[in-house]
Amino acid sequence: MAKKALITGITGMVGSHLTDFLLKKTNWTIYGLVRWQDDLNNIRHLINVINKNNRIILFYGDLTDSLSIEKLIKNTLPDYVFHLAAQSYPHTSFDSPLNTYDVNILGTERILYFLKKYSKKAVIHICSSSEVFGRVDRSQLPIKEDCNFHPASPYAISKVGTDLIARYYAEAYGLTVISTRMFTHTGPRRGDVFAESSFAKQIAMIEKNIIPPEVYVGNLKSLRTWADVRDAVRAYYMLVTINPIKGEIYNIGGSYSCTIGDMLNLLISYSNKSKKIKIKVDKKRFRPIDADAQIPDTRKFQKHTGWKSKISFEKSMKDLLNYWRAEVDKNKYFLTR
Repeated sequence: MAKKALITGITGMVGSHLTDFLLKKTNWTIYGLVRWQDDLNNIRHLINVINKNNRIILFYGDLTDSLSIEKLIKNTLPDYVFHLAAQSYPHTSFDSPLNTYDVNILGTERILYFLKKYSKKAVIHICSSSEVFGRVDRSQLPIKEDCNFHPASPYAISKVGTDLIARYYAEAYGLTVISTRMFTHTGPRRGDVFAESSFAKQIAMIEKNIIPPEVYVGNLKSLRTWADVRDAVRAYYMLVTINPIKGEIYNIGGSYSCTIGDMLNLLISYSNKSKKIKIKVDKKRFRPIDADAQIPDTRKFQKHTGWKSKISFEKSMKDLLNYWRAEVDKNKYFLTR
């Protein structure tokens, strides 16, 4: 009998790529949690499969609604859970901290509570975040799993809560809960609220003469290690299938590091209008506090699973820009963010 996997946040960048991966790699039945108003663009290429209602089955609910989460878990009884859904944009969390806490902290509590009640044998991946480490002194780089938390946004605080709830359910109730602190990951379908995707979208619009040749930016000095989303979802599959250890926590991230400014320069170099593009600083794009040195030590996860990133930073950026070129070809109207 085929295993069953539940993906919360199936319509997001990571959730949609994970669905693609599992369809090719496994014979599992995939259940996806979606909100009724979710944009289905990231899984539009899977609509024919979804309409057959056998390999992919969508459940409508919300992490802030306990009754819908109970119904989801009770009706699916998953063997594997990938809890990816979240209010995932740090900048938004400064404006909407309470919603961020409700979705990310209490939403995780609701998922784990009902898994304990109905599907205690499931292998559960809880997606925390590298943002829990926040402002890290350069002397502590690369960041290890035991680095102190210093969250720099309400989003990061919410992910500290997520992280601790996951550990609690593993220790108190014996659930096979494994947490990941994924560092920056990107690629096609990345939301345009994130820096690299916003830059790629702006460049694609400039190439079509929709906006002037100006790219608006925030902090370009922030240092990041980059991974491709397609490497990330392969890591998540390995996490739950290679000797999963309840209560374990892993840093996962790529192997290439550079500043946001270096990343922007690379994206601009791929454009046929590179010589005309100017960079404009927009103060609204700065965070009140920035986690400005996100460099991971991933040896623990690599030793346990053998995972290594395969997709180069350059390919990730090219694929992201080409994704936005295709999106702009379909629709020239986008919010300027």
